[in-house]
Parts: sequence; C-alpha cells; structure tokens
Amino acid sequence: MKICLVATFPPSARQLNEYALYIARELQRNPEISLTILADELTDYEFATDENGKPLNAQQQAELPGFDVIRCWKFNSLKTPVRLLNTIRKLKPDVVWFNLVFSSFGTPEYPIAAFAGLSTPALTRALGHYTHITLHHILEHVDFATAGVRQKRLFSLGGNLATRALLKANSVSVLLSGYRRTLVEKYSAQNVLLGTHGTFAPSPSLPDFTIRGNPEHRILAIGHWGTYKRLETLIEAFPAVLEKVPNARLIIGGANHHTKPKYWESIRESLGPGSGIEFRGYIPEEDIPDLFRTSTVVVMPYDSATGSSGPAHQACEFGVPIVCADLADFRDMAADEDMAISFYEVGNAVDLADKLVAILQSPEQQRRMAEHNFSAALQMTMSSVVRNYLRWFELKRCKKAIGPAPLFPGARAFWQRYVSAEPDASPAAWSLRPELFAEGGTSKNGRQGLESTEKSPRSVLLATPHDWKGSDTMGEQPELADDGE
Repeated sequence: MKICLVATFPPSARQLNEYALYIARELQRNPEISLTILADELTDYEFATDENGKPLNAQQQAELPGFDVIRCWKFNSLKTPVRLLNTIRKLKPDVVWFNLVFSSFGTPEYPIAAFAGLSTPALTRALGHYTHITLHHILEHVDFATAGVRQKRLFSLGGNLATRALLKANSVSVLLSGYRRTLVEKYSAQNVLLGTHGTFAPSPSLPDFTIRGNPEHRILAIGHWGTYKRLETLIEAFPAVLEKVPNARLIIGGANHHTKPKYWESIRESLGPGSGIEFRGYIPEEDIPDLFRTSTVVVMPYDSATGSSGPAHQACEFGVPIVCADLADFRDMAADEDMAISFYEVGNAVDLADKLVAILQSPEQQRRMAEHNFSAALQMTMSSVVRNYLRWFELKRCKKAIGPAPLFPGARAFWQRYVSAEPDASPAAWSLRPELFAEGGTSKNGRQGLESTEKSPRSVLLATPHDWKGSDTMGEQPELADDGE
C-alpha cells in the first residue's frame, strides 16, 4: 500500500510534528507500506527557542534519516493546495493521510491561507484518491477567549465552513468521544471514526521509582505555551509547593505557540533568583525520554483544551502521575483511555498546589497513579493505533475493488438459477489481499473474515485496542458506515 502522509514533520517545530514522526516510524516498520511524507518547508522559528532563548535556525536543521520527505507546502501560503495536489498527482498514492489541527496551514492572521490548506483533503478526494484525516481538535470545543481569538463570530463562521470542507474527505477520525458526538449531531456526519491518540513509543517504559525524588522531586510542564497553555497559575502555585516539599523543582519545557513568540521568556524574566524553576525551551526529541523518566509528576496548567493531550499520553508511556486542569476535554480523555489524573479547579493556584503536594508527599499515591497510567499505556501503543488505521484503509480498498452493491441484489442469483445455461457457474473471481488471512480463512488478527459494514446510518468507530481485545470476529466490532465512495 502506498501512503502519502501530509503533516508538519521534524525538524519543523510546528504543531503536531512529533505526532507525525511517530506515525511515520510505525508505518516505516511495515514492509507492505511505501510511505512518502509531504511536509512543511523549513524556516526560522522565532517562537521555538532553546534554553538560552535563541530561535531555531533553518540552516541548522537536518532532515531525519530513513524517511522519504518531500517539503512541498509552506505555512501561511495560498499556494499550499496547488503544490500539494501537484505532488500527490505525481506520486499516485493509494491513501492520502492528513494529520491536522485547524491551524496546521495558517494562523488566524492569514485566514484565507488557512482555509485553503484545510480544503486540500476534499480536493484530494475529488482527484480520486482515498483521503483520511486525523483531526486533533474541533472548533466547537475551543474557548475562543483563552485562545486569543478576537472576531469570534467571523471565526466561528469560518470554522463551520472549514469543518464542512474537512468532512468531505472519505473518512475523518477524532480522538475524543465528545468530538465525534458533536460532528455527528451538528453536521450529520456519516464518515466520522473514533480513534485513540496513543502513546509514542512502540513499547512503554516501566517506571523506575529509584530515580524520582532522588535527590529532587521534578514537576514537569511541557507544551507549546502562550495561548490556552499558560504558566501564570503554575508559577503562582509553586512557592506553596516548595514550602511543603523543599526538594521540589519545576521543569518547564517546550516552545512558544507560533502566535505567541517570547511568551515563556517573559515569564522567566519576571522571576527572581532562587525560584526553583528551570526553563528548558524547545526539547530535542532524543531528550524527551529522560525528561519524563526522572519526573515525579506531570502538570498540565491549561486555561482551556483543544483535544486529547500529547503530554498526558507521554506521561502514561513513562508511568508518571498527572495533575491537570479540570476541563471537559480532559475528563473525556481520562474516561475514554482510563488515565489516572488528579484534577484541580481551572485558574485556582491554591487548589493546584494542594494537588501537587498531595502526590509529592505520598510515595504510595505516586506508585499507584504511575502504575495505573503505565497499564493504560500498554493498551494504546502507537503500534496498535497505526495497525487499526491500516485495517480500515485495507477494508475500504477491498470494498472499492469489489465494487458497489447492485441495484437489485437478488437479480444475479435469479439469473443463475432460472435463466443461465450454467446454473452452477461461479460468479466472477475476486479476492481479498492474501496477507490479510491465515490458513482456514482466518485473518492474522484472529477475525473470521469480513461482514457487512452498511448497518450504521450515522457514524463509525475506528476500533481501539480496547475494542479489538474483547472480540473474536469482525462482526462483533462497532459498525462501520459507508462513506459514500
């Protein structure tokens, strides 16, 4: 299967670059997949700075080895759809997979360029290519005030049009059950799948409690800072934590949001010496594992949320407890994926400090939450997430090869039985890909073949590891609606 992955991709420092990297790594491990990454052009990133506040430079960014990357589109550019479509037309892939948020192609200051980029999946489908979108948030669940959006009505109207354009893809997967409900109920979407975010490593790392709190308890906050991910509440809470846990240390990592350059640098400059707070800036990929392994707790000090959280899934991957703002998206995430999270009232520094102190002073709670999150991570590795996507793509390819259902389903059987000179003649030969099945007609994943997928009139579920684990046949899986190919 030939796949084009349209995404920001390292060494680009833009949103979702790390997620695309881990998808690409899993696809590369499959010998039956030919992967080409259609990525954003590299540039200087004023919003992404190192621990010294120095921006990442385009000349210093080398492509990651082992990947076929074509950098054929540019952020905030009206030419993005044309350049992408020309490249896709030349490559002739079986599947074009978009990894998106609404700001993937442009900022609110360039709304036409952003909308043009978001229209690309629909145009790609119009060219005849199977098109899938992994959509990490939807605007109905975004707090425009905390996200810094000024013209809310206009932005809401544009978001509505952009959502309808995205839903013109063959299929769209979202990562929270609430998002799927919204798309089904508001837009009457019939091609929405519920997936899972997944952890990044092929296999989660067992937590090593001997390196936590030895000699210091590290509190880790990591993300793209400055819009809805803000540091003020955490900075206000930390002195109270330090008073009760003197060996606590706050580690703040990650770049600024691309619309808020110099945000975390301004926070650092406002602090005096001896604050117990360390700013790391943009964290290189190779430094991420050690950062999480040595942290006692991960904190998510957000004013609002825009989807399932990458840092929360990384905390699960390394078996780290989580303290998080009490937001509806994160409640859904914790329930959907069985995470151990201690929630604090949004914007309440006292409550945040109390939640952090309770964990830092209790080795039993640290271990209980860490082991719970590690157990959750085992059920949602990136390997299983990508494998489920590939099952879906293969199923749709088989359906396309078989062709649409006949207008009069019984006509062929009637003809063979009563009219044909050879009533026992077999229908025209067709076959599914043999690698989907083992001996005896059983697939490699243990299913007994494929059953009808036309039962659900409104929406579909992309099976998560939890769904597949408890089922022996494809027929027992959540029903899949036809996308109207």
